[in-house]
Amino acid sequence: MTTRRTRLGIEVLKEEKLTMLAGQRIGLVCNPASVFPDFRHAADIFFEHPEINLTALFGPQHGIRGDVQYNMIETPHVRDPRTGLMVYSLYSETRVPTEEMCDEIDTFVVDLQDVGSRIYTYTYTMAYCMQSAAKYCKRVIVCDRPNPINGVTVEGNVTEKEFTSFVGQFELPTRPGMTIGEMAKMFNEHWNIGCDLEVVEMTGWEREMWHEDTGLPWILPSPNIPTIDTCAVFPATVHLEGTELSEGRGTTMPFELNGASYIDPYAWAAELRKFDFPGVAFRECWFQPWFSEFAGETCGGIQLHVTDRAAFTPVIVGIAMVKTAHDLYPNHFQWRQNEYEYEFGKNPFDVVCGTDKIRKAIERGVKLKEIENLWAEDLKEFVIARKPYLLY
Repeated sequence: MTTRRTRLGIEVLKEEKLTMLAGQRIGLVCNPASVFPDFRHAADIFFEHPEINLTALFGPQHGIRGDVQYNMIETPHVRDPRTGLMVYSLYSETRVPTEEMCDEIDTFVVDLQDVGSRIYTYTYTMAYCMQSAAKYCKRVIVCDRPNPINGVTVEGNVTEKEFTSFVGQFELPTRPGMTIGEMAKMFNEHWNIGCDLEVVEMTGWEREMWHEDTGLPWILPSPNIPTIDTCAVFPATVHLEGTELSEGRGTTMPFELNGASYIDPYAWAAELRKFDFPGVAFRECWFQPWFSEFAGETCGGIQLHVTDRAAFTPVIVGIAMVKTAHDLYPNHFQWRQNEYEYEFGKNPFDVVCGTDKIRKAIERGVKLKEIENLWAEDLKEFVIARKPYLLY
């Protein structure tokens, strides 16, 4: 394992490949984590650089400065107070850059920090930019960043075509084990977006690395992903977003604290310990969210403590959490009652999972191992399909 600091794609672009931007009007797709290692934001650096003609900013969910807290609040188009440039929200009345937006630029530069899970919107904002670029004859430069939970481990079920959404636009598993640049290449070639794409690779990044191994600072990419520990459990507990359980939003430990007002923490933890999952401990706890589900109410639940990241298998742990809550509390447990990511007419848990097979199996009382077996073959096929697009 290397100990040198990883150089980000955005650094390599600025320091070695600036000619790629020459004569181009640049639209920067960025968010709060789009920072250089010295903590300066990419929008500020691009705006001040004499050789970069930055003409517009594009923001994903939560905005470019991270000013929108809640999960599914649309963000308006605004003027950036720092640069005075127009910030086009791609989490607004449109998820896709319009022709009018694209008229202001020649090249999209994408610099977004992913969290290592399919159930996260930023990679699909990138994909929509790529689709618009193909339609309106623009270029796309994706500046690669580390997968914070390593680029080796691949886990979970693969999204089915009829369940694609803004948290699963392509047939990816829950944990693809790819960087955002690698996914851009796969989106473009394997799923035929066909835009003029170039990925600026990192240097000094190895697939086995977790974010702490890179020597880079961690900047929360969205308000409820504050730490790498959050990233570690996210592929597990994000499944609770498809239920009326609390995934810890409105606490200081989102996605680590989980529960509901009706749950007995000791009973739930005891059921989960029966599976003998490696690399994780379930600690009984109580917590009180100050917003989101059960705001102002005391919830019983568990905190996930990852004791061995290499052994921990978050996806099946998350399914087990939902299954045991469903089985222990049949008179209280509910699937999410309002739509998820504006997918009307679909069960929100199915949207999160990218399939209805898992929900139906839980409702039928299917054993956990049988549920896990449902995605085994699709996962093997994905591991083969992704190989041509791996850059490191």
